[in-house]
Amino acid sequence: MTALSIVIPMKNEAGNVETLLKEIVTACAAEAPEIIVVDDGSTDGTGDVARATGLPGLRVLRHPHSGGQSAAVHSGVLAARGRVICTLDGDGQNPPSELPKLYAPLFADTTGRLGLVAGQRVARRDTLSKRLASRFANGLRAWALKDGTRDTGCGLKGFRRDAFLALPYFDHMHRYLPALMKRDGWEVALVDVSHRERQAGRSNYSNLQRALVGIFDLMGVAWLIRRRKKARPEAEQ
Repeated sequence: MTALSIVIPMKNEAGNVETLLKEIVTACAAEAPEIIVVDDGSTDGTGDVARATGLPGLRVLRHPHSGGQSAAVHSGVLAARGRVICTLDGDGQNPPSELPKLYAPLFADTTGRLGLVAGQRVARRDTLSKRLASRFANGLRAWALKDGTRDTGCGLKGFRRDAFLALPYFDHMHRYLPALMKRDGWEVALVDVSHRERQAGRSNYSNLQRALVGIFDLMGVAWLIRRRKKARPEAEQ
């Protein structure tokens, strides 16, 4: 069985996909991972560009209509063969060289309790308005959920496939993985990761869009946490 799968949600990232995939292959050469590109309703041929690379271990899934980042990640994880999954954004702003920081702790875990390794961006290469909006949203979320992380919006995450698929699925769930994993009794590790500027294309989301959906998401996740106090059961000996 494949040990590691890399899942990349992408929408209209034809200008970034080839470089990003080649960087992933280089960064994770020791693990020879399965790489899954989830083309989330692109109209610019993103999936075709990915297939044309002919890279080993590459699979391309396509949503005929855009379902959003959480839907793309969920499709990728469902299709993945690895027991450990890593995700990163398809815009190239998450450096693939950071991926070993995510999967190495999961492979090294001997307790069976580590469910998620979440990246936290430092020296973000985004516009001032985007950084300020993110800072406000992260502060509000941390106050409401007590999830212990300053940056749940970072696309760089590593997790156990079985733990992820046991979580309640909803749109935008990818932004709440630390809180959801802790809700199910898993341990969460945080690692600082670098960030870089977008090289091609443009963002698929505006600050206003994130803010509007974030309020309802936050209330929903807080409700889920209050409704479940039961910890993950210990594995049978």
